[in-house]
Amino acid sequence: MKYSYKLLLSALALALLLPSCDTDELHDLNINPQAVNEIDLNYLFSAAELGIASNGSSGDNRYIDWRTNIGLCACAIQHLATTGSISANGNFYTHNEETSAAPFDFTYNDQLKNIAEILKQTGPDGYDAGNKVNMRNAAIILKVWSFARLTDFYGPIPYFEANQGIEGIFFPVYDNQSVIYPDLLSQLENAINDLSPSNPDEGFASADMIYNGDIAKWKKFGNSLMLRMAMRVSNVDAGLASTYVSKAVSGGVFTSNDDNVWVPMALGPSEWQDQNGISRAFYPGDGGNQSTLSKTLIDFLKGADPNTADDDDPRLMIISGGIANWTASEWIPINTDPLAQRGAPNGFSQSDIEAMEGGPVVINETFSRINYLMLDDDDPYMIMNHAEVEFLLAEALERGIGSGISGTAQAHYEAGVKSAMQMFTPYDASLTVSDDQVSTYLSQYPYGVTKGALEMIGEQMWVSKFLNWWEAWSDWRRTGFPQLVPNTTNQSNVTGGQIPRRLQYPATEVAANPNFDKQNFNNYTSRVWWDGGPE
Repeated sequence: MKYSYKLLLSALALALLLPSCDTDELHDLNINPQAVNEIDLNYLFSAAELGIASNGSSGDNRYIDWRTNIGLCACAIQHLATTGSISANGNFYTHNEETSAAPFDFTYNDQLKNIAEILKQTGPDGYDAGNKVNMRNAAIILKVWSFARLTDFYGPIPYFEANQGIEGIFFPVYDNQSVIYPDLLSQLENAINDLSPSNPDEGFASADMIYNGDIAKWKKFGNSLMLRMAMRVSNVDAGLASTYVSKAVSGGVFTSNDDNVWVPMALGPSEWQDQNGISRAFYPGDGGNQSTLSKTLIDFLKGADPNTADDDDPRLMIISGGIANWTASEWIPINTDPLAQRGAPNGFSQSDIEAMEGGPVVINETFSRINYLMLDDDDPYMIMNHAEVEFLLAEALERGIGSGISGTAQAHYEAGVKSAMQMFTPYDASLTVSDDQVSTYLSQYPYGVTKGALEMIGEQMWVSKFLNWWEAWSDWRRTGFPQLVPNTTNQSNVTGGQIPRRLQYPATEVAANPNFDKQNFNNYTSRVWWDGGPE
């Protein structure tokens, strides 16, 4: 976080120059007649929802996606590959200050700032105390979501003292992840329990862009997030994981794609506030970032036999739009034959690839690209989906974590595959997979037979997080699946040839906050607590 003393110093200087006056005069002098006494909490809540989609009120909606979601996570977990540009950090394991700093800066200064104000004004001393109860509890769910992602990226972070500048806390202390997670889960549980259709909450439905005030769906979102977080700590705190897996299941998690968390986007009135930042990062004439798919992903989607399309994953030609040229005005297919799809190898530069190919290579005419139908500027932004819930339930059953989960691990796995394959229609109505296609695929790759059950669960969860690459990165760090092979071609990498396992803290935070004491962990290779690192 960025801190400034200018306002304080200016006030002190003014006080020294003021002539003597009585207390009432001083009081009147310090009243700003144009000051805002009440803030529209409906606006702040909508802004917080946009914020979790990297699209909040603090500026460029493509910045954090381009640098972190795409630049590090998508390439690190080998969904995408690139030959260069700013989006190369996860591909070549190099350092970029903006890539590492973006989630820290944007999350604290955007959605968490807005949420802190909502919670203050709906608290005991706020002007909306006792009102907007559902908005308050939904805001807590968004707060938990945001803090969980932050600590997943960095490990120890400012938590208990964060976003309290108005209380005079300009240099918050850092809290360990092992302390943050239990508190987040407790807050999440309380917020879910306090949500109710009978609560007074004028304006919540109109402010809520995700569920339009549907309390039942908010409860499902909260419980599904609880399930994710409980499983995330399952390797290091079995008791905490078991307790909250059971509570999440008892409370009710997502049951279909109708429950998925999508933040809607629009073409106007402002591209910087309302449009999808992932799309803008790739769109020609805008971000123009390479949209080349990774060989690891394409090979997985092409199935066991690369010489036939009969055993392909039905998502191959949904995720891939084919080998194509893409201009600001049109998508020009070159080869849409499933058998011809190729992914680019991770960690190789243009010259490396040309050496491998035996001559000059035009990347867009050689390798498959993200389907342009998923990259319209007004496409909704995926936050969390039903497929993830089903895969987590399957894993919990396989590992004996928690209680109250009905059905079998295989049934949950197959339900997860079905939802993962059939969740793309919000991008475009043509991106459909039939029930028969799902059944055929599942019969070709039977659960626990082709590979071990946990590996199959991990691989399918990895594919289901396409576009939501930051979460795919966290899943891979926890489960180890899929079994990715790191690239070792770039001699200037900062990880010793290891896939990054955390983000570095912003240089401004390290320099400005005297309470920063995490130098030993300020790198890309040490592990956060739930990944087996220190608390």
